[in-house]
Amino acid sequence: MARRAYLVLADGTVFEGYGFGAEGEVIGETVFTTGMTGYLETLTDKSYYGQIITQTFPLIGNYGVIPEDFESAEPAAKGYIVRQWCQDPSNFRSEGVLDAFLRSHGVVGLYGIDTRRLTKILRESGVMNGLITPTKPVGVPDAVKSFVIRDSVKNCSVRSEYTENPEGTLKAALIDYGLKNNIVRELARRGCAVTVLPYDTPPERILALAPDGIMLSNGPGDPRAEENAPIISNLKRIIEFNIPIFGICFGNQLLALAHGFEIEKLKYGHRGANQPAKDLTTGKTYITSQNHGYAVVSRSIDARVGTEWFVNVNDGTNEGVIYKNAPIRSVQFHPEACSGPRDASWLFDDFIARMTGMKGGRGGNAS
Repeated sequence: MARRAYLVLADGTVFEGYGFGAEGEVIGETVFTTGMTGYLETLTDKSYYGQIITQTFPLIGNYGVIPEDFESAEPAAKGYIVRQWCQDPSNFRSEGVLDAFLRSHGVVGLYGIDTRRLTKILRESGVMNGLITPTKPVGVPDAVKSFVIRDSVKNCSVRSEYTENPEGTLKAALIDYGLKNNIVRELARRGCAVTVLPYDTPPERILALAPDGIMLSNGPGDPRAEENAPIISNLKRIIEFNIPIFGICFGNQLLALAHGFEIEKLKYGHRGANQPAKDLTTGKTYITSQNHGYAVVSRSIDARVGTEWFVNVNDGTNEGVIYKNAPIRSVQFHPEACSGPRDASWLFDDFIARMTGMKGGRGGNAS
């Protein structure tokens, strides 16, 4: 029998539906994503840490659960909202159903509500805190109003370093702020030995690895949070090594803060697989996969230090920066994304070319 469940938003709006996945009550930042496919990549993307994900596409789970497509070992989101979930998926790769997957990982789900109405509220009012509960609510609990996502990077990063594809001819140091597994795969398949490092790895340790390039991963939360100050301090020192750096999403924002630029919180963020990003150096627009609630403030980019690389065609916000003081580039979108088009995968080739060029300039000695 379907069990009643409710969503309570911080503005007092209540949606009545049914629970699936794990039972219980959960508070998180309620966001929406417009991807028509890729729900498995979405659920296992650590950038959703502390959030309640709303899928705008009405039917979710129709191709089941495919562990090979996961971006991390388990979901980081606190809750999951869909219009309808498929109880009988059809796919030769499927190893389970969405309900059981959520239940096994303790993710509270809600279905049967008007997700279109919810999306309109979030789009007009901005993302807001929400509560999924099995109990009919009376008012908005204080805990919903005061909820803040904390220690997001700390809770999403690896605890100790490890290396994938150790036989690779190029050495890439990948700092994990909440990475997606496909970043590792994209580097490895281009011939890199990829050493994944915890978010708080000392700069001296990174230098001791003698990497040909440094990758800064995606990750969750507000990059401006005080808890991230030590990360930015480390990054300022890493920049001085003059080693090619490529930042993705959260990495783009951290690099901006390390250079004194500003970050703003977007009203409802960019979450989906069809976001248009225009390359200002060529005039070409790419269809990209994105998941972020913050962006670099374009007007804060110091022209003496960097230049805007990409902009979002929909709202004009920053989507990437090319730096002048060091071999550094960064983008706000996901060139490694599996859930949508692969238009931007060439950015990994660009990073490899910069790594190879710098290595050649050192006489082939990475150290």
